[in-house]
Amino acid sequence: MTDRVAHPGRGRRALCTEARWRRPPFDTPGLIAAAAIPLPEPKDPEFGPLFDRFADRRIVLLGESSHGTAEFYQARAAITRRLVEAHGFTIVAAEADWPDAAAIDRYVRHRPFEAGSPPPFQRFPTWMWRNLEFETFMEWLRRHNGRLAEHDARAGFYGLDIYNMNASVAAVLQYLDRVDPAAAAVARTRYGCLTPWQSDPATYGRAALASGFGKCEGEVVDQLRDLLERRLEYVAQDGDSFLDATQNARLVAAAERYYRVMYYGGAESWNLRDTHMFETLGHLLEARGPQARAVVWAHNSHIGDARYTDMGAARGQLNIGQLCRQRWGDQVALVGFGTHAGTVAAATDWDDEVEIKRVRPSLAESSERLCHDAAIGRFLLDLRPGVNEQLRRALMQPRLQRFIGVIYRPESERLSHYSETILARQYDAFAWFDQTSAVTPLGDQHPRPGAPDTYPFGL
Repeated sequence: MTDRVAHPGRGRRALCTEARWRRPPFDTPGLIAAAAIPLPEPKDPEFGPLFDRFADRRIVLLGESSHGTAEFYQARAAITRRLVEAHGFTIVAAEADWPDAAAIDRYVRHRPFEAGSPPPFQRFPTWMWRNLEFETFMEWLRRHNGRLAEHDARAGFYGLDIYNMNASVAAVLQYLDRVDPAAAAVARTRYGCLTPWQSDPATYGRAALASGFGKCEGEVVDQLRDLLERRLEYVAQDGDSFLDATQNARLVAAAERYYRVMYYGGAESWNLRDTHMFETLGHLLEARGPQARAVVWAHNSHIGDARYTDMGAARGQLNIGQLCRQRWGDQVALVGFGTHAGTVAAATDWDDEVEIKRVRPSLAESSERLCHDAAIGRFLLDLRPGVNEQLRRALMQPRLQRFIGVIYRPESERLSHYSETILARQYDAFAWFDQTSAVTPLGDQHPRPGAPDTYPFGL
C-alpha cells in the first residue's frame, strides 16, 4: 500500500522552477503515438514477449497507478509468466506482508502446509491480494512449479512489506518451538514487550512517543541477532524455514522502528518502510543464489525513481526503485503503469469497506492526458536513454501524475492523488491502458470445489 491516507499532495514544489507548468510541445501526443508499441490484451500470448527487452536484467520492477485495477494485475501476471517461464526468474516479490505471502509461497512451491496458520491477507485492504486476478496468477505459478522436479528451480512468492507484526512474531516463535525450544522461551520473553500492542501496532508508536523512547527496540534487535548468529545450525535443518523465520524477525525489528517514528511525521517512516522492502529484496536475492533474478510488484510510488518526483525533491522521500538503481544500476528495469479513466476498487477511508469507484478522466496538465491524447488504447513506451530521444526530451519537464492507493477520494483528486514527476527519468518504460476496470475481490469464501485442503485463501 502507498500509505494510510490518499497520496499526499500538500507542500508540492516544482522539480524544475524554470519550467513549472510550461505548456508541453503541441505534438507531444504525436511523439507518444509514434514511439508507442501497441499492446494486445494481457491474456494474449503475444503480450509477455513484448517485455523481453528487459529479460536480461536482474530485477524487473512492475508498477501500478492504483492498487485496485484489474488490467495492472493481469499485465504484471503476463509479464511475470514470461520472465519465469522463458528467462529463468525465480523470485516474485510483492508489496505484501511477509507472513501472508509465505502462505502463498508454500502453496505455489508445493511446500508443506503449516497447521494452525491463519488464512493470509485478512488485514485491510483485503482486496489488494484477495482478488480474482491475483488468484489466477497464483494458480498458474503453482502449476508451473509442479512441472519442475528440482525444488531450487521453482519460483517463489515473497512479501516485501513491513506490516502484520503480530503474524511475524507468531511465525518466529513457531519456528523456534520446532527447532530450538530453549531459544523459543527466550524469544517469548523478549517479544513479551510488544504483546500489549501486537494486534494494533500503531498504538505502540503512541506509547513509545509518550515515554520518549522505544521500549522494545533492544529486545527485538537482540532476538534477530541471536537468530542470525545460529544461521549455520538452523539452515542445516531447513533453509527455507530459516529464511522465513529470519525475515519475520527482521520485520518485527523494522516494524518496531516504523510504528515508533510514524508519529513524528515527515519522511522517516516512509523511508524506513521502503528501505526495509529494498533490504528484503536483497536478502531474497542472496538466499536464492548469485544467479537469482526477481520480478517486483509494487505501486508506482514505490518503483518509480523518487529522485525524479516531488516525493524526493520536496519531501525528502526515497523508494525501492531509487535504491535498486543506486545499488544495481543497469541491472534494473523500472516499468510504470498508467490509465486515463474507468473503475477502481478502493476505500474512502482506512478500514472502510471496498467500493467500486469511478476513476475521473486524467487532468489536462498530466502525463496521463498526453498518453490519452495519443489515441491508442494500450501501448508500451520505451524510455531508456538512446531510445526515442525526441520523446524523452518532450517528457523531461515536470508534469502531474496520478497515484491512487487503497484510498481514493475523487472529490479532492488533484490535491489527494496527483504529484509532480519527470516521467522520462522516473521509469525505464511506461505501460498504458487507457480505459481500465476494477479488480474482482474474492471476499471471505471457502475454497472452490476441487481445491486442495491447503488452498491459501480458504477459511
